[in-house]
Amino acid sequence: MSHLPRLIRIISVAAKYRLHHLSPLTAKSIPLRLVMGLLALPWAFSSVRKLPAPVRLRSALEELGPIYIKFGQLLSTRRDFLPYEVSEALQSLQDKVPGFKEPGILQVIEQTLESPWQSHFASVETDALASASIAQVHAATLPDGTAVVIKVLRPGIGEIIRQDIAVLKWIARLVERYVPDGRRLRPREVIDDYEHVILNELNLTAEGANTTLLKRNFENSPLLYVPRVYWDISRDNMLVTERIHGIPVSNIDTLRERGVDLKKLAETGVEIFFTQVFEHSFFHADMHPGNIFVDADNPLNPRYIAIDCAIIGSLSRDDQQYLARNLLAIFKRDYRKVAELHVECGWVPKNTKVVEFEAAMRTVCEPIFEKPLKDISFGYLLVQLFRTAGRFNMEVQPSLVLLQKTLLNVEGLGRQLYPELDLWQTALPFLERWNRKRMQPSWLWKQLKQNVPDWVEQAPHLPQLVLDSLNQHKQVEALNNTLSHVLTEQRAREERQRRSERRAMFAIIVMAGALLAALYFGR
Repeated sequence: MSHLPRLIRIISVAAKYRLHHLSPLTAKSIPLRLVMGLLALPWAFSSVRKLPAPVRLRSALEELGPIYIKFGQLLSTRRDFLPYEVSEALQSLQDKVPGFKEPGILQVIEQTLESPWQSHFASVETDALASASIAQVHAATLPDGTAVVIKVLRPGIGEIIRQDIAVLKWIARLVERYVPDGRRLRPREVIDDYEHVILNELNLTAEGANTTLLKRNFENSPLLYVPRVYWDISRDNMLVTERIHGIPVSNIDTLRERGVDLKKLAETGVEIFFTQVFEHSFFHADMHPGNIFVDADNPLNPRYIAIDCAIIGSLSRDDQQYLARNLLAIFKRDYRKVAELHVECGWVPKNTKVVEFEAAMRTVCEPIFEKPLKDISFGYLLVQLFRTAGRFNMEVQPSLVLLQKTLLNVEGLGRQLYPELDLWQTALPFLERWNRKRMQPSWLWKQLKQNVPDWVEQAPHLPQLVLDSLNQHKQVEALNNTLSHVLTEQRAREERQRRSERRAMFAIIVMAGALLAALYFGR
């Protein structure tokens, strides 16, 4: 077991911070409490024992290092089963770690591009501009003087991540098997989500492709700017992009000093989110403050700048439509429509009782809607709806989880910029416009034109497809007749066998009775 030392380290930290007390499910396990209690003896009088449970979890992940910090950040998005206080504590995890020195950035460039670094760059700063758990970036200039940044993966990070994931999967299996009601925590599902996200971050070519598409979607937009990717000198383990200069969105004092209209900035963030989700079906799903900057050249109409497009979400056309209709129904408190849409789009099983689902939705929403709309968290309401749907066996939709996380980030960021932000007032007109547009003849004609080439291409094959369908129908009908005949014969045999068994049993009873009578009267 090659990951045994790492596993021992994880268990030790978990005992130190009493992580088994975080959930009533794990706290019920007497063997677990005994083992963790013994391991926690060295910290029996430590001040960490007095920390609130969510803070203990956050501190434990920070002590375990960058990979677990990243895991905690992802875990914070799973508010469909995590307590609110725990998700909030994990949201504040900071992914800031010291940069690596070996191999040096010049060596990485030359190994990656297989040529001297001077062939591609006029200058490269050897000290990292910023560093995180997966990669770090260095400032550089191209031969024509263009300022760029070079993002490179940490050496050996792929193997480290795979080892840590193996440990986490092993722990997840133990939790499911030995912790009371451990399956309800869905630990393996959470680890699988984490593995998918973090392994994608190891492919910088994929991140570059995401960046390029996002830039194309907002080309010449006054809302959002995305840096250019220099593909000729980018590879899987090295991404070169235009260097941007903006104010970090979390630096509110500087934004105020520059005269930025914070209300406009907050509303623009909401508009960008809904545009990405419903117009482009391609949204930046890692919109935390570290990845968002502000171009304040025009303070009355500020523009966002987005970087780090490693995590991207996308919705199918059907999911787009159902999500928009769900949100509009929620706005109007039409809970029957919400329930019917969940069943119709397959988010919950087809046999779900709509009346019961409607009642559950009303129970969740009505107390929330007692507040003024501007005081209601749109993201929190969505979390509560997904959590309620989970009780009706709603399958976890990875795209919806990313959407939920992004909406929470956008709403939190917007209200940090402008506390009076009414996301409902901003979102409702957008959704209504989007819904009306889909009903317009011009939109329907556009969709029709998009499908016509496919129909024309399929037209010559239609006669053969009809014949194949008829033949298939005949084959299915013949198969059904055969199966029906076989089943009839089988039932007949079973009935004959039961009759034979009954006759045999009757005969045995008669013989046994006769034998008993003979024995009795023969005495």
